[in-house]
Amino acid sequence: MSLDQYKAPPRPELFDFHGVPMVNFFTDNWDNIQNFQARPDDILIAAYPKAGTTWASYILDLLYFGKDQADNLPTSPRLIKTHFPVQFVPKSFWEQNCRMVYVARNAKDNMVSYFHFDRMNLAQPEPGDWSNFFQRFMEGKVVFGSWYDHVNDWWKKKESYPKIHYMFYEDMIEDTGREIDKLCSFLGLSPSAEDKMKVTGGVQFDNMKKDDMANYSTNPVMDFKISPFMRKGKVGDWKNHFTVAQSEQFDEDYKKKMKDATLQFRTKV
Repeated sequence: MSLDQYKAPPRPELFDFHGVPMVNFFTDNWDNIQNFQARPDDILIAAYPKAGTTWASYILDLLYFGKDQADNLPTSPRLIKTHFPVQFVPKSFWEQNCRMVYVARNAKDNMVSYFHFDRMNLAQPEPGDWSNFFQRFMEGKVVFGSWYDHVNDWWKKKESYPKIHYMFYEDMIEDTGREIDKLCSFLGLSPSAEDKMKVTGGVQFDNMKKDDMANYSTNPVMDFKISPFMRKGKVGDWKNHFTVAQSEQFDEDYKKKMKDATLQFRTKV
């Protein structure tokens, strides 16, 4: 169904759900979600929205299953993607000692990417203009809540749950092959040099952007006339959106909220 044929329902409203701003789409089936039965070999791929979830998922798809194997995929491991803050993850993932891959992206670029995503995704709340979204993002009044809480709470969880591999979007941009090596080490995978080269090439942004299985171009709730789902895939695009005053305001707020954090982010590579 094309977007021209699709009549989208009204954009949803945010509401407080156990202390996190959410929309009904992610909470209406909550009991079933929380009762989900994970398997020991499941791999959970988690990230704040627009932080690199699709990229990490694509890397894992190619590492485990290769390209063009949709008709005969094995039933395990299951690669399960989520934007949940760590406290929302169903308990069976922890009980089954599942491996988890978390991707984090610097807040400024993450904000810009999220803004354009909310503009084009008709199933998301109305973002308003850039100035309005800028303020709401800083206050954590977006779906899945505060970026600060999300990245820090997952980071802290590593201390008590070592089966979390924490990746940074900026590191993946800087040297994709190096980060794939680290991921393979965490997962216990040993791809051949040829296979690793295929994966590294296949997950480059321009290649993924052309792949209908990755770019969401067939999803009728996403209006590509407003913005593509995969826009630029770069570090530093925030400079094209933030005014000097906004950047200074953000930096001041960031210092306060991250003063006790051990996480370090880069806004350029």
